[in-house]
Amino acid sequence: MADNGIYGGCKESLQHVLDDLKGKIKQYSAEEKKKTGIKLVEHLIARIKEEDSMREKCRRRGLPETPESALRELYDAIGIRVVCAFRDDIYRNVELIRSFPGVQVVTEKDYVKNVKPNGYRSYHMILLVEAPYTDIDGNNPGKFYAEIQLRTIAMDSWAALEHQLKYKKNITNTELIVSELKRCADEMASTDVSMQTIRDLIREDN
Repeated sequence: MADNGIYGGCKESLQHVLDDLKGKIKQYSAEEKKKTGIKLVEHLIARIKEEDSMREKCRRRGLPETPESALRELYDAIGIRVVCAFRDDIYRNVELIRSFPGVQVVTEKDYVKNVKPNGYRSYHMILLVEAPYTDIDGNNPGKFYAEIQLRTIAMDSWAALEHQLKYKKNITNTELIVSELKRCADEMASTDVSMQTIRDLIREDN
């Protein structure tokens, strides 16, 4: 396959796989809404990792800046974030994503129940997707990795703010900021639990 940047000419295939995954998520979300009245997905954010970002990640991991590194050694060229209203919806989404045909779940990390020390909460999945597009090895159907992150609105808001603050320069009171961010994360998580309880109580009455 002709050299065409960090993705070696696979950019179009990656976009097709991304679009297919987005379509499947939107489809099951619409079906669940019709069947149960629950809106499983509030926001869906999807992207192919930018060339510069992927090259920087290769360097950070000590990998050569090649298509093989980007598409076989690293797993997030395709990235999707599913933002939900309630904690339980994360696990329902996970269950439905696991059932996609042609999709193998490579790894899962539950940072909702196993919170990172800084307060970060999210559910991460790495998928290996078989799809009718040519991959970096020249196979069609090809195999493509994709990363999916699932969060509540509160988790997503906290992560966005934490990301902004993490890259500020010349910070002197780092310890206090880290402590405050962790406190905010815990308070937002408590709100998530309360909102889930309220929804469960409402559903019991209906």
